[in-house]
Amino acid sequence: MENPSPTFSLFPILGFILFFLASFVCQAQARAFFVFGDSLVDNGNNNYLLTTARADNYPYGIDYPTRRPTGRFSNGLNIPDLISEAMGSPSTLPYLSPQLRGENLLVGANFASAGIGILNDTGIQFLNIIRIRQQLEYFRQYQARVSALIGEEETVRLVNEALVLITLGGNDFVNNYYLVPVSARSRQFTLPDYVVYIISEYRKVLASLYEFGARRVLVTGTGPLGCVPAELAMRGRNGECSAELQRAAALFNPQLAQIINSLNEEIGSHVFIAVNTQMMHMDFVSNPQAYGFITSKVACCGQGPFNGIGLCTPASNLCRNRNVYAFWDPFHPSERANRIIVQQILTGTQEYMHPMNLSTILAMDSRT
Repeated sequence: MENPSPTFSLFPILGFILFFLASFVCQAQARAFFVFGDSLVDNGNNNYLLTTARADNYPYGIDYPTRRPTGRFSNGLNIPDLISEAMGSPSTLPYLSPQLRGENLLVGANFASAGIGILNDTGIQFLNIIRIRQQLEYFRQYQARVSALIGEEETVRLVNEALVLITLGGNDFVNNYYLVPVSARSRQFTLPDYVVYIISEYRKVLASLYEFGARRVLVTGTGPLGCVPAELAMRGRNGECSAELQRAAALFNPQLAQIINSLNEEIGSHVFIAVNTQMMHMDFVSNPQAYGFITSKVACCGQGPFNGIGLCTPASNLCRNRNVYAFWDPFHPSERANRIIVQQILTGTQEYMHPMNLSTILAMDSRT
């Protein structure tokens, strides 16, 4: 009797290949999410670097689903996680993670690195961090890797249709201009001139994002820099916000909104969305009880006045209920505060989100 044709044994293999390719197409049709910036949005890139700007020790991550530190500067989820959650997508992996390969690439990537700023000399005390120009270079490399998976045309579409979040600026003040009483930048510039300079540099970064294919970019301003527990401890008087750092934020944020409007006018489309994080923060900083917090002055985890000295360590004071603290550590909001911020990103009025909120973007883009 003749042996069965070997052709039939190929069908399971062929079926597996077709399923594998189909899964890539399905993933590519979902909206990718890319994140750039500093510790407010870093999902763990700095875990892979020789740097002092790290959040890979207990009690960071104490409320994360795994109850383990992940490199996020949070007790749990951060803003990118919560935006991904709202979009029904898994959190983006850090670009340096060895898990960012195959289908995971099609979800997007997080390029953020704690300690960085708009300027290359911001955060030099942290040694090895991924400065914003390097983050953009990684974005270029990312696109080449995805092209090898799904082809150049599909990669262009994936990037064009993706959501992008960028968070920069705060470190250019707290870890540069005001890092020491008389810094190199404060000798070089008055505060108003410094703001004009970093805004002009930020404009170049945003223009580069557009050149790399980004077409929906959420651009956050700084929070109320003078009101975080670290500044209350170091520069505030009697628990009041630092007037000088509040002045810096008050100069920076309106000028950022202006360059966003200017870029959109040049492009002829609402590519860049201004996220008024200063107002979002000030809502619960100025009236914490209205949002269910017992304090917006004392960090949950830290040491010294207001738990505002240094970062959170295993030896720090640690609050028992993180949900009633607006700040997790001396600089970073708690997960619950992040949820309040993301809710405004999703549904906030034009005072908070200009020219439109994220829910409007998602609804509008789903129809095109």
